[in-house]
Amino acid sequence: MAEQVVEILVTGGKATAGPPLGPAIGPLGVNIMQVVNEINQKTASYEGMSVPVSVIVDTEKRSFKVEVGIPPASALIMKELGIEKAAQEPKHQVAGNLTMDQVVKIANMKYEAMLSYNIKNASKEVIGTCVSLGVNVEGKTPREAQKAIDAGEFDSFFN
Repeated sequence: MAEQVVEILVTGGKATAGPPLGPAIGPLGVNIMQVVNEINQKTASYEGMSVPVSVIVDTEKRSFKVEVGIPPASALIMKELGIEKAAQEPKHQVAGNLTMDQVVKIANMKYEAMLSYNIKNASKEVIGTCVSLGVNVEGKTPREAQKAIDAGEFDSFFN
């Protein structure tokens, strides 16, 4: 079985047969439009976000399988806040304010792909991403929010 894996980053629900997908899949002998349609169907819920996608092609049977990854934490944070762009100067501007519920929701979505061994630490990782985006958490800067988690201020969210 000759398998080839093509890994690409697509905008949720908006993959096309053009670059980067078409030139990568075309020579492998599968119907590009079938691949595009399946990717768009599987990524529709991530509309507007960059989503990692792996297309596994069996070149002998001319069949394929599409595996969709989870968008980066930064994309999930911006979608949760309903913002298009992060702050230009994260230390001086605030692009938005997440609630701890939203942080835990994102941490749960990303948990499998994270290095954390519990939701509390995964939430701290998500908050770490907020630093570079200029996003506050519960009205606190990301660093203050991480210290508050360490101090047990938000323990009720992790039980």
